Order: sequence, then C-alpha cells, then structure tokens
Amino acid sequence: MKNFVIVLIYAFTTHLGYTQSVNTLMGARQAGLGYASATLTDDWSIHNNPAGISSLKQRSVGFAYDLTPGIAGGNRVAASLNTPTKWFNSGVGFFRFGDALYSESRISIAVGNKIGISSLSLRGNYNQYRADGFGTSTAFSLDIGSITQLTQQISVGLYITNITQASFTSSSGERLPTRLVAGFGYTPSEKILITTEIEKDLDFPIMWRTGFEMGIYKSVFFRTGYNLNPNAGFFGFGIKKKNLKIDYALRYQNLLGVSHQASASYTLPEVKKK
Repeated sequence: MKNFVIVLIYAFTTHLGYTQSVNTLMGARQAGLGYASATLTDDWSIHNNPAGISSLKQRSVGFAYDLTPGIAGGNRVAASLNTPTKWFNSGVGFFRFGDALYSESRISIAVGNKIGISSLSLRGNYNQYRADGFGTSTAFSLDIGSITQLTQQISVGLYITNITQASFTSSSGERLPTRLVAGFGYTPSEKILITTEIEKDLDFPIMWRTGFEMGIYKSVFFRTGYNLNPNAGFFGFGIKKKNLKIDYALRYQNLLGVSHQASASYTLPEVKKK
C-alpha cells in the first residue's frame, strides 16, 4: 500500500498538468531542455509535439528510459519509429510507466505533412491504466499539432492533447487530461537553441518551461532547462556520431529528488521524396 501511495504522488506531481497520468513527454534531449519541446523536430516528436515528425526526412528508431531512484515503480520507458513516405510522414510510439502494482501504457500513431512553412499532424493514442485490485481502464484520444517556421531563426509550435475530451471506459467516466501547449523557438546561430513554452490544462494553472542548447563541433551538445509550477531544474548533454544519437538528462525536483533519462536513436538511410 505504501508503494501505491508513492506512485500516486509521483503521478500527480511529476507533471502538474496531468489529471490522471504521469508525464508522457519523452526523449533525453527534450528532458535536458526542461521538456520545452513544442518547436522541436527530431526522432522523439511522436511523444511530444507530433507535428515534429512532418519535417523528418529519414527513417529512425529510438529507445528511452527514465529512472527515478527515490520512487518504487516510478520509472518510465518509451520507444519510437518514424517513417517518411512520398505523401506524408508517419510515426509510432510506445510509452509505459509503473510496475505490477500500478501502470500506465500508451500506444500512439501519428501522421503529418509539411505545407509551406507549417508542419501539421494528427495523433491517435490508445491509453491503458491498471491498478492492482482495481482493474484496468482504457481510453482512445486524439491530439493535433503544428509547427510554423516564421524565419530561419524563429519558429512557433502549438499542440492540443485529447481534443475530443475522451473518458475512461470504467464506470467512473473520468476524463483524460486536455492540454494546450504553445511554444517559441529561437536559433540565433547554428550552435545555439533557445526554446520556451506555456502549458494550460483545463483543470490546472499555467505551467512554464524553458530550455537552452549549445552545440560544440556539431557532434556534442550541452543543455539546460527550468520548469515553473511545479519548479524543477534540468541538465543534459548529447553526442551525435554519424547515424547514432545518444542523449542523457538529469532533473532535480524538491519533492521527488533526482531522476535520470537516457535515450538513443538510430537514423536509417534517407528516403528521397519526389
């Protein structure tokens, strides 16, 4: 019972904007930036703003693991697969949190395309929640996202989760969280990225996230980020070697202590769009 209470505390405090679920944003690059990921376009966009998959030009696969040593059963794991085609880009993602006592799982499928300066995407999610002794609840949700490149240096991102305000299949009828995230990205040079965003859950106050990334020799990256409401600090680094990307991030939050996330993605040969 003690472990179950601890897991519930984690679920409600890791990411204040989620009414029933933990933070499903994944990717150690995103974590190093404080999860200020609304304008990012990379292999982990399927778990963040899905519009990011629209600009990908190469197939990729990835795996991420998030470890919170101070909480039993509080670890998260995710995988991603991205595939560009002639007509549109697609992505598949898997996410799981918890253990045999309590767990949350999600399978996501997204499609997207780039039209002019804007990238657009639609994501469908199959969500499953299980608590020992309480059974299993499921729900299907839809998300939409967009990223617009205003100039070479400035981009804006917007995505909404659970636009249909779907509810669980259990008798409680409890609704999945509906969130609006709006972000701003600025790249003053090829080696520097500054990103910031706000998130509004329908049931909670506004949350603010910001991050900073600096590249060194085009293959090593250092990152830092900060969240407000709840407060948390982040640090991370990444290495890119040909088609392989390896990233690490550390988060510190007063209540939960330190957590670690590592992710790796591999880019397959480029698919030419005609």
